Amino acid sequence: MALLFKNIKQLLQVRDAHIDRVCGADMSVLPMIENAWLLANDGVIEGYGPMGTCPDADAETVDASGRVMLPCWCDSHTHIVYAGNREAEFVDRINGLTYEEIAARGGGILNSAAKLAQTPESDLYEQSARRLVEVMKLGTGAIEIKSGYGLSAEAEAKMLRVARRLGRDFPVAVKTTFLGAHAFPTEYKENRDAYVDLLIDKMLPKIMTANLADYIDVFCENGYFSVEQSRRIMQAGKKYGLASKIHVNQFNAIGGVRAAVENEALSVDHLEIMEADDFAALKNSRTMPVALPSCSFFLGIPYTPARELIARGLPVALATDFNPGSTPSGNMNFVVSLACIKMKMTPEEAINAATINGAYAMGLSATHGSIAVGKAANLILTRPVNSFYELPYSFGSNLVEKVWINGQPL
Repeated sequence: MALLFKNIKQLLQVRDAHIDRVCGADMSVLPMIENAWLLANDGVIEGYGPMGTCPDADAETVDASGRVMLPCWCDSHTHIVYAGNREAEFVDRINGLTYEEIAARGGGILNSAAKLAQTPESDLYEQSARRLVEVMKLGTGAIEIKSGYGLSAEAEAKMLRVARRLGRDFPVAVKTTFLGAHAFPTEYKENRDAYVDLLIDKMLPKIMTANLADYIDVFCENGYFSVEQSRRIMQAGKKYGLASKIHVNQFNAIGGVRAAVENEALSVDHLEIMEADDFAALKNSRTMPVALPSCSFFLGIPYTPARELIARGLPVALATDFNPGSTPSGNMNFVVSLACIKMKMTPEEAINAATINGAYAMGLSATHGSIAVGKAANLILTRPVNSFYELPYSFGSNLVEKVWINGQPL
């Protein structure tokens, strides 16, 4: 079905020539057309331009007067397949316990793993599907989903089967990531290398035989996986053709960024703590730094130093980190607002980070993340606004009026 949008107040992220990401000073440039039209057909963008060139197409027409249109958000870091929640730990943190202290006494990731083990796969799917529908209505049109709350071959596979099924059942583009290296099961606390051996020799082959993962991930951090263990896991993933997306520098800088870049990681995510060597390692690499500001907001930890990354000519992507422990929200609109308010990114930079750079961090640059002929007709139409600056400014309001994914309205 053809769909013609007319009188769009501002059509954002228009890229006539293909680029896969934007870096440094280019992040402040957000190409747009004022008073625009856009034609979508068979799920892809067929054309666009200023209203003076609007075609007389045989299509359903939408009057977008006073409204902004932009490509759907590309959320490159989530854990939305999980069981239950961890609201009790939320209260523990209010009462003074740190994330690390909660984890040390059996909370955190191990808490989620215990709940997931007890949850039938059908229930896990229903819980996760509700979350996915919620974020789609908020404008997310492409999403990465990690495992990591299984910590056994069968439970990790269960999570990834659910994620794959979500990708089949819903129009949103879904990428899946094997994160068996999220934490150490209790029985391996005193023999951590044995768990790494199990992950590489048993879990990874099972996951790949069933074609359940697009990427591999590791939580590289003090108290979790060391740099050397992370290298082993990244290299094991490479043997199966899996690029890496690494949790790193959330609480400490221990050399994980350089190790990730040396292993050609697609992205390094978190980066709340950055040192000179980390910036140097990223320079001239193809690895995307991914900031997760709603995690910083929820835990009360530092924010990724986006201004310094950009000043050094580097790119930045934004994602939600939607998970039950540190970020129980998948609202990319709030993430964009936080990036502006707390990380001092301009609205142009934040929208670039949440669209075209987010698509890059999932390997979806060819099909998602910008307004371009032939790309997926994944479109957000706002409520009437003065300009796109209202999106981050009105951080407590839902300004998304309607969403189309693959040309179909939600």
